[in-house]
Order: sequence, then C-alpha cells, then structure tokens
Amino acid sequence: MSEEATRVLIVANKTAATPALLEAVRTRAARGPATFTLLVPNAAHGLHKLVDPEDQARSEAETVIELAVPLLEEAAGAPVDSMIGVPEPLAAIQDAVNIHGFDELIISTLPQRVSKWLHLDLPAKAAGLGLPVTTVIASSRAERSMA
Repeated sequence: MSEEATRVLIVANKTAATPALLEAVRTRAARGPATFTLLVPNAAHGLHKLVDPEDQARSEAETVIELAVPLLEEAAGAPVDSMIGVPEPLAAIQDAVNIHGFDELIISTLPQRVSKWLHLDLPAKAAGLGLPVTTVIASSRAERSMA
C-alpha cells in the first residue's frame, strides 16, 4: 500500500523565494511524500483598494510566481503548482483549501516588525481551518543576501 502524498499549500508573497522558505520546503519534502502549491495573494495597491481589485493587472503576483516556482521546485525535488489568490490573505487561503483541498499550510512572511500578515495574526487564523500550519519568517539577514 503506497502512502498518499500530503497536499501542502505554500502561502507567500514578498518572501516566496527566500532561503528560509526554500529550507522549510526542503525539510517538508524530506519528511515524506508531498505535493506543493504556491499561493500568492494578489495585493491591492492604491485605488485598487477602493475599486474592484479583480480588475487590476496580475503582474506583481505573476512576477513573484515566475521567480519563486523554479527555486521551490528545486527545493521540493518535484514540480510545484501555483495560483494567484484574492488580495485578502485569509480569504485566499480559505478559497484554496475549500476548492482544492489541501492538507497542510506553510505560511512565509516578513519579519515581525514589518509583516502585515503577522500583525493580522494570519498563522493563528489560518490554523482555525483545522490544518497544520508551519510559519516561516524570513530573516533580515536572508533578505539582505537576496538583494
């Protein structure tokens, strides 16, 4: 009897290609069979916060995906799917879990002092969905080395 792969949803935006997240994916992949999907909430900026954010170009999220997916695939040792979510990160996670049925979450975010997601307590709120959540916080040192 073969073990079914765990479906892991990686939620990230600015930290999607950071060493801390790549190491977390490498570690998770080594733990057992898993498939990975990167979810990038499509951040609303400026007037798009007031008008329908669905109308804005998806180029920022697409750029993140284009950069991060090859690195995540190398870390996972397998193909990584990707999707662009609604601007509000918890709603994006809920949509992805409800529509695609994930088993586990990895949330990657900026350091505490600058992370909107940590200020919103996103990891704890996402844990309310009943899935195991791993929170990866990019270090300032890692962010500088990415530049």
